[in-house]
Amino acid sequence: MFIVENYSLAILFCVITMFCWGSWANTTKLTNKEWRFELFYWDYGFGILLTTLLLAFTLGSNGIGGRAFWDDMQQAGHDNIQMALIGGVVFNLANILLVAAIAIAGMSVAFPVGIGIALVLGVIVNYISNPQGNPVLIFSGVVLIAVAIFLNAKAYQKLRSTANVSKKGLILSVISGCLMGLFYKYVADSMAKDFVHPEAGKLTPYTALVFFAIGIVLSSFVFNSIQMKKPFMGAAVSFADYFKGKAKDHLIGIFGGLIWCIGMSLNIIASGKAGPAVSYGLGQGATVVAAIWGIYVWKEFDNGPKGTKLILNLMLILYILGLALIIVSK
Repeated sequence: MFIVENYSLAILFCVITMFCWGSWANTTKLTNKEWRFELFYWDYGFGILLTTLLLAFTLGSNGIGGRAFWDDMQQAGHDNIQMALIGGVVFNLANILLVAAIAIAGMSVAFPVGIGIALVLGVIVNYISNPQGNPVLIFSGVVLIAVAIFLNAKAYQKLRSTANVSKKGLILSVISGCLMGLFYKYVADSMAKDFVHPEAGKLTPYTALVFFAIGIVLSSFVFNSIQMKKPFMGAAVSFADYFKGKAKDHLIGIFGGLIWCIGMSLNIIASGKAGPAVSYGLGQGATVVAAIWGIYVWKEFDNGPKGTKLILNLMLILYILGLALIIVSK
């Protein structure tokens, strides 16, 4: 299977992750205006599963290092399979709440708050589980990012003072972030520490990603079905509505899942060299990318009072500085 063997390539993969994770949500804005995100989300999940299977039978099945995907499937321990599945379930609940927050509050709020919290919590949890890198630099970066989250919340507060914006989006972002910070550890714990010579029973990254994606799709029949009946915004939708969708809307949803999953896959592959804490923390720099989309492309804060843009720009600077410290920590 394909394995990352140097730190520079691992960092490059994490940077690509950052752009994928920070950009996939734009696809929610490209569908028909009547196409609800609850319906979009089914195709998004299917896109993730299809991408993991494609990678498993290509990059995960060729090369001289590690174990080929099918061989790895046959020897996988039940406990490790369960961990990867749980990772998918936890991520799915967090992501459904995040997509709801995007629909309510916009990308420039939902991402910096939700994913910012996920970054802080995720780096701490993954570093405790597998300590790699200079802790002073890592956690200094985390502190800067935490300040950036606070500034984003202040900017949102200023926007709400002049516009009819519900605080529900901010609350959903916080809950999503707390859950999002935990899912990665389950996937990382299911995998072998040494990708070149994986331990018996442990999963290679490609196998872990497939079970992770299965966890997403299966749990959607619970989580997404519930939000279809009792949505955060608007009237209830049905499965009949899903099958009435246009091919374009379905393809955009699948494309959104593909974009996110490419980022996740590269991040997991890179974690063998960079370490889970650094890999996850850098990947969640997606917040900067998403905030830029929301602020400068979708103009989500253009109606804010004077001084709002200054706060947002300072938030972005602190985020970038925090990510830089995480990069140089190893």
